[in-house]
Amino acid sequence: MSLRHPVVAITGSSGAGTTSVTRTFQEIFRREGINAVIVEGDSFHRYDREQMKLAMAEAEQTRNLHFSHFGPEANLLDELETLFRDYGETGVGMVRRYLHDEIEAKPYGQQPGTFTPWEELPPGSDLLFYEGLHGAAVTEAVDVGCYADLLVGVVPIINLEWIQKVIRDKTERGYSSEAVIDTILRRMPDYVKYICPQFSRTYVNFQRVPTVDTSNPFIARTIPTADESFVVIRFADPKVIDFPYLLSMLHDSFMSRPNSIVVPGGKMELAMQLIFTPLILRLMDKRPQRRR
Repeated sequence: MSLRHPVVAITGSSGAGTTSVTRTFQEIFRREGINAVIVEGDSFHRYDREQMKLAMAEAEQTRNLHFSHFGPEANLLDELETLFRDYGETGVGMVRRYLHDEIEAKPYGQQPGTFTPWEELPPGSDLLFYEGLHGAAVTEAVDVGCYADLLVGVVPIINLEWIQKVIRDKTERGYSSEAVIDTILRRMPDYVKYICPQFSRTYVNFQRVPTVDTSNPFIARTIPTADESFVVIRFADPKVIDFPYLLSMLHDSFMSRPNSIVVPGGKMELAMQLIFTPLILRLMDKRPQRRR
């Protein structure tokens, strides 16, 4: 952890909604004049798209049917831990980009599904913001989360997470329902072993809970809307949270436990603005040379 160069990490599974949370943080950074470096977790996968297909085929030949991006073998967690540590100490570190599609790949003259070369972050940024699968990951070899100053978990209940993934992968990526279900099943052991434990290390967890029937997520035609959901927000240290203020600003919200507040789904972004703006500014004000 670092007072001079803070690291903020958003962690969540594929289909959890971390991208939407990132947009909220970007709005905070823009409004408060914070120069944040944005790092995507996909850029720390070990293999590009074609290499991953080959690696999965090789794993299946050795009867490893659970090889996935959720586990450490398919990721560069050492390099991610090093980035968090180096940025906290010096304000720079080595990063690259994963090019998801033609639009992202065209400026680099590369194919989609490949990585850009590694390069050092430019100096002078205010904080590093990570969004991906492993912001609080711990294995026998690495502890990524110990170098983060603020850890946030995005964890919709599992059926909703699956609905979001199935619909996204089918509509945006052209996968069949069978292919998406195979991916979910293949990832399950690593989901339990490496993804879930991270949410016990986060400072805040956001868990969206739909109020409509999601009993069979694999036949859902639409994703439950924000207005059809509640969001459970759990704080690791509730003593520093002004719950009366949040309850007054977030109408129709209530406390379900001493460390948890429940808000209507449509107010999730507002809740994030109210919660994270003072936390981010607190990190900024602790820096020796805060620009005003």
